[in-house]
Order: sequence, then structure tokens, then C-alpha cells
Amino acid sequence: MNFKKYLENKKNIIDKALDEYLPPEEKSPSIIHKAMRYSVFSGGKRIRPILALAAAELFGRDAESVLKAACGIELIHTFSLIHDDLPCIDNDDFRRGKPSNHKVFGEAIALLAGDALLVSGFDLIIKNSEVKEIKKQSILKLIKEISFYIGTENMLGGQVEDINLKNEDIKKEDLCNLYMKKTAALICLSI
Repeated sequence: MNFKKYLENKKNIIDKALDEYLPPEEKSPSIIHKAMRYSVFSGGKRIRPILALAAAELFGRDAESVLKAACGIELIHTFSLIHDDLPCIDNDDFRRGKPSNHKVFGEAIALLAGDALLVSGFDLIIKNSEVKEIKKQSILKLIKEISFYIGTENMLGGQVEDINLKNEDIKKEDLCNLYMKKTAALICLSI
């Protein structure tokens, strides 16, 4: 299988799993479920979960054995995008060519949808421990690592730096550090 087909195949597997794992739009409170699904299914490439599946395969595991954790990482990534677009942070009107979550659902629902995706991401990672060959201790270690990578030393810290750098001349070194924290942290976590 060539690389492009591999990516397409894994993306389809992840999209199907995300659709299964997320609450249906009709489930009450439907507005938050619609907002969650809106951002999750707005055209992302699924790089982080694909890397997680590929890493599992590289080490001789079945990709399905880490699918819930991989999807959990994608939900956490989507939480960060929703919050990043909010008026109090970057105030972006569009994400991936579509109106940002807060433009469609309002700021309060967007904030709560992001929060719900963060919690749902951790929930999926914990549920991954139901897979027989995954030890509960490994899941606890992963949760600890995720907390580190999304915490103030990495992703959230990068977000703070992004806010603080807005009105200054940005040095290349500061920009690289910002991207390492905001973007690379979850990519590193995935593998």
C-alpha cells in the first residue's frame, strides 16, 4: 500500500471510530453535541491519531488496540482549536475554511464544546484500557504524559505565549518555541 492510500485508509478508520465514540447530535443536550461534531468533522487531516496508529504498528501492535487513545488525542486537539479561535484568544472567524465554532454556536457553547471534547478525549484514553493487551498501568502513564503535553509547560503554555506575543515584534526563536509548544507537543505525544 502506498503512503497516500495508507493515510486515507487510516483517516477513514479514525473518522468512523470518532463518529461511533461521539454522542449523536440528537442526544440531549443536542446543541453541545452538534457543536462538538461540527468541529471534529470539519475537515481535519487526522495526523495525530494516524501517527499513534502507525507507532503501534511499528512496535508490532494491532492499530485497533490503540484506536480509542488515538481518537482521544484527536478530541483533545480539537478542543485546543475551538478554544484558540475564541474571541478572548485569537478571535478567528474561520477554521479549515468554515466558520469557527463560536461563530456558529456562540461563545458559551463553543467554550463548553471544547471542554466536553477535552473530557471526552481523556475518557476515550481511559476506555482504551479495556483492550486486553493494554495494561492499565500503561494507560495511567499515558494520561500523565498527556497532562504534561497539554499543560502549562507545553500546549497551554504555548497558548499563553501566543497571547503575549501578539503586540510585539516576534523573533524567529520565540515563534519556533511557540510552535513547539502549541503544535509539536500533541504530535510528539501521538508517537
